[in-house]
Amino acid sequence: MHYSPPSDQFFPKFEYAFTISIDLAGLQWVTPTSIGATRAAIYAARGEVSGPRLNGKVIPMSGGDFPLQRPNGVIDFDARYMLEADDGAVIYMQNRGYRWARTPEIAELMSSNQDVDPSDYYMRVTPRFEPPEGPHEWLGKHVFVGVAEKIPNANRIHYFVML
Repeated sequence: MHYSPPSDQFFPKFEYAFTISIDLAGLQWVTPTSIGATRAAIYAARGEVSGPRLNGKVIPMSGGDFPLQRPNGVIDFDARYMLEADDGAVIYMQNRGYRWARTPEIAELMSSNQDVDPSDYYMRVTPRFEPPEGPHEWLGKHVFVGVAEKIPNANRIHYFVML
């Protein structure tokens, strides 16, 4: 069978949807776990949602992230928390993704909660949303990609919806 690349109509197209800035608190560690990695828990203390397609807040302490840090330094995210849109709608959100530093020196800075330039690490997530019926249903009907920034005691994630 002969391979030919797909036509442009199959290439994904993205549109910026919103940014979530989230303050994190209460870091706890299980180190090492029985599978040889390190598990953490860090909670969604508060946050803001802002952008052209969604505005609101992160409901304080409605969940958090339970990342697994692999022996090779890759962090495997599993975050779950609730958003409240400006109109009062409550939206469940789950984020899965990865973070890794481009050098061991950058990894050390990040592990000590230092501010690091986003070009020095890879941090991407793929969220899923469970919105109520109504104006936010579109969240549960699209694929999203988030490009994240790690800032001391917080994350800022810019979400793009695939059209």
